[in-house]
Amino acid sequence: MQTKPLRIGTRGSALALAQAHETRSRLMIAHNMPEEAFEIVVIKTSGDKIQDRPLSEVGGKGLFTKEIEEGLLDGSLDLAVHSSKDMPTVLPDGLALTAFLPREDVRDAFISPKAETLLDLPQNAVVGSSSLRRQAMIKHLRPDIEVVMYRGNVQTRLRKLEEGQVDATLLAYAGLKRLGLGDVVTSVLEPDQFLPAVGQGAICIESRARDTATLDMLSAIHDEETERRLTAERAYLAVLDGSCRTPIGGLAEISGETLILRGVVLKPDGSQMHSIERAGPVTDAERIGQEAGEALKELMGPGFLST
Repeated sequence: MQTKPLRIGTRGSALALAQAHETRSRLMIAHNMPEEAFEIVVIKTSGDKIQDRPLSEVGGKGLFTKEIEEGLLDGSLDLAVHSSKDMPTVLPDGLALTAFLPREDVRDAFISPKAETLLDLPQNAVVGSSSLRRQAMIKHLRPDIEVVMYRGNVQTRLRKLEEGQVDATLLAYAGLKRLGLGDVVTSVLEPDQFLPAVGQGAICIESRARDTATLDMLSAIHDEETERRLTAERAYLAVLDGSCRTPIGGLAEISGETLILRGVVLKPDGSQMHSIERAGPVTDAERIGQEAGEALKELMGPGFLST
């Protein structure tokens, strides 16, 4: 019998807290437990502290997880709630992604007072984005657009847009919906035109791989379809050594018993793009992801990202 609160680690942004609260609510319902059986512990990560430089220059995705993972390893946290797209493909020894919540909308949202869509923006418009993937895809579609580095949480980015610092920005539609901000979206970018980040829209839960009590609790809220999709996407990303330093998009979808994975890699300036599609049985998710990554690597050839 549980005698002390289950400690849930999270970053402190409004979106991170919304995701932690959703996880807690699902656990409360699944196990008929009161709110006080859980403690949400806010951890300030290196990624939250560094606001003046692109993350690609200072260490990439792991900056959003390092301090939280230290809490899991030293036992001060029981589980951690993350945005899947923030997770490195290699985790510290002893930790694992042990549950996924049902995936939200995977698409990117276009927000602008100047145009209905990205393609409708005026010539030489300024778009704010901190994502190398979004920057490269914007430049691929509209080489005339100036893309500027745009850090900060969702509310900060929306305020900068309102102040006129940029003409438009792109944000994950899932995050806006989780914050109750879906109405700020001008239009959404369909994956056929603008492939999302690996893991976009999916909340993952990280815990100690051998903490059986926590694993048993999490199994009740785990979504198997999301896990299979993310298994393929993360295997694909791992082959490409994907990080915040590489403009990579990837999306796995399931139709019946078939998993279809689409992937794209671009030069940072958007001048060249390679894409791939692979499909197979959902039970082969990891293999499909690895094969897609290898095939895309071959298409790119040596030096693609360094030239």
